[in-house]
Amino acid sequence: MLFFYRWSAEFGAHRYGSPELHEMLADYMYSQSPEVDMVKVSFHFVRGRNLKKFASTIINFMGKCYPGEDDLAIARAILMYLSLGNLRDANKLMDEVEKEMQSKNLDFPLSELMQFVNYLLLTLQRDALPLFNMLRQSYKSSTERDPLFNELLDEVAKKFYGVQRKNPLQGMFGDIFKMMGDE
Repeated sequence: MLFFYRWSAEFGAHRYGSPELHEMLADYMYSQSPEVDMVKVSFHFVRGRNLKKFASTIINFMGKCYPGEDDLAIARAILMYLSLGNLRDANKLMDEVEKEMQSKNLDFPLSELMQFVNYLLLTLQRDALPLFNMLRQSYKSSTERDPLFNELLDEVAKKFYGVQRKNPLQGMFGDIFKMMGDE
């Protein structure tokens, strides 16, 4: 399936490859892997179009993760959309997750990380780099819970505010892009 995904990225109409292939790959990785890697699953879902399926997968995963880490799955997904410059789908995914959790009578995680994500979504609607930087600094302890978050936030700063990273291919996020042939 990876062959077809790479082929669709190279020769297809979509920069990141066929959204349908990404969704199929994400669904397969989530349902068939003995140990789910939600970073890879999310990587493919954000390049797809099925926000409801992605929200459902996140909520299902939240029931399997360690206590107190359910907010990480939501934040990672939102930040991955934002790192692609996709504020619209980041907001839609947040709405879908909240709606589905409410329909299943589940409590939405109320954490500093979720506060950060909500403020970030509002901040990115305007040209407010100083506010973005202030949020990053104020919620640093929350965003440092996952090493990928700082790299995603660097990419968000680049996409929304034109802030250039010192080395754009450093770290895990750059490695993922290199592996997928995006950079």
